[in-house]
Amino acid sequence: MVISHTVHVSKVIKAPLNFVYNWCTDFREDDNKITGSKTKRIILQKTKRRVIYVSTYKLRGKTISSVDIVALRPPNAWHLDFVGQEGDEIGEYKLTRIGPRKTRLNMTFKIKYKIANPPTKKEDTKSTSKFWDKYVAAVEKGYASSR
Repeated sequence: MVISHTVHVSKVIKAPLNFVYNWCTDFREDDNKITGSKTKRIILQKTKRRVIYVSTYKLRGKTISSVDIVALRPPNAWHLDFVGQEGDEIGEYKLTRIGPRKTRLNMTFKIKYKIANPPTKKEDTKSTSKFWDKYVAAVEKGYASSR
């Protein structure tokens, strides 16, 4: 049985849209340090229009892998196709300028689980929001230090 749900998360970032877009779409193998995750990321391709990487992490004692394909849509959007052993996900990211130094990031994730007892929509929303709180803090810190 496939269980799926859609999660919406929105964040306000105290930095201009172009800075936020460039920061969020500059995928690196050490991005896990931002969130404290032990996930290992290997970037297979990085161009102006697409990023492809493999993520590997431990979950319940098992090594789990996923392939992430990100289509970049400058200047204000990107799309994620995530194919994993335990689930697949489609993510849409859209930035909106809400002030000279303020940007809203709206995210929508369509998640399909391939496992029994997957996280609930509420749990996924909460964990995604907490995860992105760490990225927002890092973006704002990066912007402040660039000025």
